[in-house]
Amino acid sequence: MNRLNHKIAILILSVWGMSLLQAYAQVPGGYYKMAEGKKGHILKTALFHSIKNPRVISYSALWNAFKRTDMRPDGRVWDIYSTQEGGKAPYSFDFDTNRCGRYHREGDCYNREHSVPKSWFKEAPPMFSDLFHVYPTDGYVNGRRGNLPYGEVGITSWVSANGSKVGQNTFGGYTKRVFEPIDEYKGDLARTYFYMATAYEDKLSNWKSDQIGGNRYPGFSQWSLELLLKWHREDPVSEKEICRNEAVYAIQQNRNPYIDYPELAEYVWGKRKEQSFSFSKAKNAKPQQGDRSTRRWLDKIRQSIKNTVQ
Repeated sequence: MNRLNHKIAILILSVWGMSLLQAYAQVPGGYYKMAEGKKGHILKTALFHSIKNPRVISYSALWNAFKRTDMRPDGRVWDIYSTQEGGKAPYSFDFDTNRCGRYHREGDCYNREHSVPKSWFKEAPPMFSDLFHVYPTDGYVNGRRGNLPYGEVGITSWVSANGSKVGQNTFGGYTKRVFEPIDEYKGDLARTYFYMATAYEDKLSNWKSDQIGGNRYPGFSQWSLELLLKWHREDPVSEKEICRNEAVYAIQQNRNPYIDYPELAEYVWGKRKEQSFSFSKAKNAKPQQGDRSTRRWLDKIRQSIKNTVQ
């Protein structure tokens, strides 16, 4: 990318990112109106009616959509399987020149990762190209994950450059092989799964896996639900998620309610599922203060704008 194009890209991203962060999650008025005062499985179904039927784009169009949903402030691909805590990465990808064909090792290229493996829902639309759960990730790491559930690894058989692991699960009595992302993205993926179990509640009964599917509610196996709630609680919503939620909403015209209102997970599945949720009293998500990597990148963006203006 030449200097002028780089500055233009940084400026566009900066204005977009800063405006979103200043407003945080700007939920359209009345968007979740039908879920007001609901609880448990009834609340989940009401949320389903609020976010169902997303206007998903084609699978091939995801490559360009990632430039809106998953661009780091340096203009490179935001890959949750290679980016480390603190924003560092052993390698990075260009959106256009590093798309996967063949790969042999980490860092060769990136591809389109179905965080909910496509085999679980038989590659059916619209789930197949729903941006909320399709992320750009290193092709080799994606291949090592395959269709393994997410979990917490005890006996490790493989570790990626950023610390993601494959090995035997040690959480909740489930002992098969799993893939464990780094801590910085566990909450992101938990809220992605909550979205998928809600947006496709009417299809969940036909999904086959050890983690998600089989019924409309809760939509998860018990060990999986406990794990995802744990990750959701321990890794709060970040600025990255808020920005991505807004970017996907601009494309698909639906939102992830568990990013907009993180407390919802407790009222649907967790400690407060016997209590009614009030959107009028709840607060929109604000990013955790400890999200250092994103804040550091945002500081660089602001400095880039300042330098460009000068």
